[in-house]
Amino acid sequence: MARHLITSALPYINGIKHLGNMVGSMLPADVYSRYLRQRGHDVLYICATDEHGTPAELAAKEAGLSVADFCGQAHDAQKAVYDGFELSFDYFGRSSSQQNREITQHFARQLQENGFIEERAIRQVYSPVDGRFLPDRYVEGTCPHCGYDKARGDQCENCTRVLDPTDLIDPRSAISGSTELEVRETKHLFLLQSKLQHEVEAWVAQHEDEWPQLASSIARKWLTEGLHDRAITRDLDWGVPVPADTWPELAAEGKVFYVWFDAPVEYIGATKEWSDADPENRDYKSWWFEAEDVRYTQFMAKDNVPFHTVMFPATELGVREPWKMVDYVKAFNWLTYYGGKFSTSQKRGVFTDQALEILPADFWRYFLIANAPESDDSSFTWEHFTTTVNKDLGGTLGNFVNRVLTFSRKKFGDEVPAGSPAGETEAKLGEQIAELLAEYEGHMDALQYRKAAAALRALWSAGNAYLDEKAPWLEVKTDLDGAALTLRTAMNLIHLYSVVSEPFIPASARAMRSSFDLSGDTATWVTPEQAKALDAVPAGTPFTVPPVLFARIAEEDLESYRERFGGAEAG
Repeated sequence: MARHLITSALPYINGIKHLGNMVGSMLPADVYSRYLRQRGHDVLYICATDEHGTPAELAAKEAGLSVADFCGQAHDAQKAVYDGFELSFDYFGRSSSQQNREITQHFARQLQENGFIEERAIRQVYSPVDGRFLPDRYVEGTCPHCGYDKARGDQCENCTRVLDPTDLIDPRSAISGSTELEVRETKHLFLLQSKLQHEVEAWVAQHEDEWPQLASSIARKWLTEGLHDRAITRDLDWGVPVPADTWPELAAEGKVFYVWFDAPVEYIGATKEWSDADPENRDYKSWWFEAEDVRYTQFMAKDNVPFHTVMFPATELGVREPWKMVDYVKAFNWLTYYGGKFSTSQKRGVFTDQALEILPADFWRYFLIANAPESDDSSFTWEHFTTTVNKDLGGTLGNFVNRVLTFSRKKFGDEVPAGSPAGETEAKLGEQIAELLAEYEGHMDALQYRKAAAALRALWSAGNAYLDEKAPWLEVKTDLDGAALTLRTAMNLIHLYSVVSEPFIPASARAMRSSFDLSGDTATWVTPEQAKALDAVPAGTPFTVPPVLFARIAEEDLESYRERFGGAEAG
């Protein structure tokens, strides 16, 4: 089987992420990782907290902590939430690690040696009130492109254009709010992306037809506009330091690398963290260096696409070493909250820790993936969420499981009944299940999440249709063996659902599967051909009825959620 390296965009360290962050990178990467593992592939899913840059310093200052302490606490808090969502990282690292520092500095030295880094004197914003230069996010102001008045000095979050602090209109210090800013001369390192333009274009051309249109169009837009040389150092106290053996003057001034230079390197750095934890059995370079047998898939929201399809590839190409480059970029649009942005400061929208406080993770996992913002932005509303989980999880899957097991126990006891041999109706059902399962696999292989969710839902619905057609509650009155066959077949569907639903709803899948006391039940997947037989759970197998899988969200619950998180007025 193939080896699959999977990474999701690094969640930034300053605070718990909202549902849009979850569905834009980490959750779909987890679903795909789980699916591939079940299909027998060798998978390594790597992620980490992104801990450098000005927001970390600003958040630490606001919390009254050192940046190191703040990042340590924030990393643990984020990891606890991701554990709650059952994200199956093979390793969840930290970009402030020694491993990332060493590899980032190595990349910089190689780029310098190959003529792709240049030291330049530039004019930069300086705040006399704060007594320091103000890099990127330490400067706020109005975007010159779209007029957004809260744009940061590195990127406008409204129009996603990359900026320099000196581009902003009416700039102000993010530290003190002072508008008494000056522009002074200082020195920084620049990555000469302009010299790598043609190489990046050729690399993108090899992949863009395979990538989703969202990813390829953003990459092509940046390349059409032309790659510009970009400063890759900042005046900060926290970050990967410029190595003194290569740039002694800048190192003495305390320069650190720009967060967007070191953050993508952390994919490699986190893998080395994983490798260093068990060096006898793990080798990070087997996944990253001359790793021609590895297929590398990245997951990210659209604002991260330029950095992963243009800027970091330029870095990797310029290093002139055989580091693994991404094969497939799965990009997502925005998930909005009633058409507006999630906002921590305005307490608008659902954040991941809050989500787990009120409902089990599987509710969120299923809804988010079934409504993933793949081709367009999608909007979270409580009404849509409630309807989806009540209908699909509660009404279609949960109700099927409960009524089959409860009715069978009532009529036949605590073992799977034998009954008649499978007949024409069961053969027809097997063919239908095999077709739907093949469709589900095809969509999962193609990373088409909405379509995969629809196919999974169709599998669940097929069981209900079979049950309605056979009506065992009527059969049992006239044909006991026929009713037993129907229930035995339905129980085999439950087992099948427990296996193939696991990437979406792992906790519920475990509950369904553990209902059957099957010794040696080690199957990780069910092929379409195997599905036709519907015989994985033989007659005589002991079973139990699990607790209600998906408790219905009542109208009064819905009202309380609207009141707590905001409703239609949020947009």
